[in-house]
Amino acid sequence: MKTKHLILIGLLVLGYITAAKKVKDADFDDNEFAEFEDFDEDEEVTLDEEADFPAESDDTPQQQATDDNNDDDEEEDDDEGTVETEDDEFDHFADDDEFEGFDKDTRTGKGKSVEPDLKIAKVPIHLRTNWDSFYLEMLMLAGLGVYFLNFLAGKTKNSKLAQAWFSCHKQMLEENFTIVGDDGQSKEPTQGGLMKESENVYTIWCSGRVCVEGMLVELKLIKRQDLINVMSNLLKPTSDQLVIKVNMDQATEKFCMCVANKKVAGKLQKDYADLATFTEKKSLDRYNVPSSFQLLSEIGEATSLVLDKRVCQALDSFETQIEYIHISDQYSGPKNQYEDNQTKMPEVKPTIVFCFNVAGKGKTKTTDMESMKPLLKLVFYLVDKVARIALSKEGKQKSDKNRQKAEESFLKSAHAQRQEAAQLRREEKRRQEKERIMNEEDPDKARKWEERQNKQDLKRKQPRTKMLKMKGM
Repeated sequence: MKTKHLILIGLLVLGYITAAKKVKDADFDDNEFAEFEDFDEDEEVTLDEEADFPAESDDTPQQQATDDNNDDDEEEDDDEGTVETEDDEFDHFADDDEFEGFDKDTRTGKGKSVEPDLKIAKVPIHLRTNWDSFYLEMLMLAGLGVYFLNFLAGKTKNSKLAQAWFSCHKQMLEENFTIVGDDGQSKEPTQGGLMKESENVYTIWCSGRVCVEGMLVELKLIKRQDLINVMSNLLKPTSDQLVIKVNMDQATEKFCMCVANKKVAGKLQKDYADLATFTEKKSLDRYNVPSSFQLLSEIGEATSLVLDKRVCQALDSFETQIEYIHISDQYSGPKNQYEDNQTKMPEVKPTIVFCFNVAGKGKTKTTDMESMKPLLKLVFYLVDKVARIALSKEGKQKSDKNRQKAEESFLKSAHAQRQEAAQLRREEKRRQEKERIMNEEDPDKARKWEERQNKQDLKRKQPRTKMLKMKGM
């Protein structure tokens, strides 16, 4: 009896559960979007959070079982019929022809929204706005500034030195010449001052003196405006130089000689044609001259007349300041390295060239220009001395013989050069003719041309004989 009662109670409970389940399913079907409305209003949870953190439930195991049964019923309902959804209003953005690069998976309601992976570019150090990045530019600007300041300082000092020399020697020049400082640009001679050839070279032209056609004074100062030259001068000091070139009258005697410092004597003999052709190295033991000088002489008689007691005293007193004294009637200037094959004798004129070093060894002051006055007096003394020199008969004959030999040697050399040039032209002409014959591809013409050339070569190699006609008795 008890067993039947238990079975009846179980059936009643089962029926009650079934009826409650049907009522709940009916309510769910009437409002199938209620779950989404609650989702929108109450809480905003992403899909990732739902996956990572499932919601906790306080339901009892019986309620969970009931929910599982409800889920099974829903799956059966889905299998029985499908629910038609509305078309996505953003489908027109998926047209590949109109929108390129549109990701269909990231449209609204379809898939997850992926955040872009933003990466900050690393700017190289040399592109950052930092003063350390411009050290090279700052060094260049500093170097240019130093170069510019040195240019102004060196230019100013050279100008002051040149003006100081002219102020000290102007009176002496005006006493010995009629015209001092003529620029040569106007028809009438004019008085002037120093002419600036460059930032370190100043010149002045003087004329109007007996036995002198003109005198050119050239101040060759150190390139103080050039910073590189200034730095090299610190390692190897040089001196400012005063070069005076005096063009003598044609009535002077014909001889060549040079007294120069041993350091420059060899270079002068190599660079100047008159010294290389007519002079030889001689000893200065018989003259009271310092051993630092070297004598290049052609005629001993003329050398003895020039190196008198006063000149030797000047050489001894101004040993460090006198670079060389060059006296020549065949002066043509330094050799030109591009005119080795000359076929015409260069133009020569009697000239005396003086080269003096300014005191100070590069550290010249304006007061040092005053000490150059005795050297200018030596110039005028030697000019007058050379103009009065008269060689003996033997000296003149030797001088004329040396010049005749030099002229014959030059003519032979020029003739040999002309013959060599003519031979080169013949060879070039023959080569061109041979190429023309070979290009015609005619073996008979080539053979005949070779035979003709061989006959001409044999004829050219035969010795030439002259036939003399004998007069009948």
